[in-house]
Amino acid sequence: MPTVKINRRVLNRDKLEAEITAEAVRVFAEFGYEGTSIATVAENVGLSKQNLMYYFPTKQSLYQRVLDEVLDDWLARMESLAHADQDPREVLRAYVQAKLRFSRENPWASRVYAMEVISGAPLYGGQIQSRVVPLVRQDIEVFEQWISEGKMAPVNATHLLFAIWAMTQSYADFSAQMALVLNRKQLTKKDFDDAEKVIVDMVLSAISVPQQPACGGAP
Repeated sequence: MPTVKINRRVLNRDKLEAEITAEAVRVFAEFGYEGTSIATVAENVGLSKQNLMYYFPTKQSLYQRVLDEVLDDWLARMESLAHADQDPREVLRAYVQAKLRFSRENPWASRVYAMEVISGAPLYGGQIQSRVVPLVRQDIEVFEQWISEGKMAPVNATHLLFAIWAMTQSYADFSAQMALVLNRKQLTKKDFDDAEKVIVDMVLSAISVPQQPACGGAP
């Protein structure tokens, strides 16, 4: 039936595009945008350059798709960061866990995104501005509400998030250096578990509201 043939064609196309983008993530992460060629990605996937360009006509269109998928995945994991009725401690604990899990499960994706941002986001700045910035600002507003309600210590919420990003994403972007220091080929799940405990403890300590001394009688 025609419908079955069309569906099969769509499924095959989706599968092949997924294979192409999965390989492109690794190549872009390793060689950067300028150092990556369509021919290299095509060869690694087992396609001719012409065949790959049927799906992605330019290197920039492939790079755009890669970054779109990275950002989609990242935002899906971070979507429900802060709601005013939640406990700040549990929200931030879950956020650190999610960010470290992303670094462990998607190191190539994290590095591609980091390299784009480090270079000034010349090809993806508009997407970051329109999709990431509004969500971050919403989270900051919730943090500031918690601070005003006495649920969090009066920390700079923006820089708190910056610090969490730096601590968690470094376990993908600088994992090679960390592995060298630890005298092993790559980071293990235990390394990520240990990192989670340290980072969570630091973050929760930073936002802890000092207990007020009990009011006693006159001396």
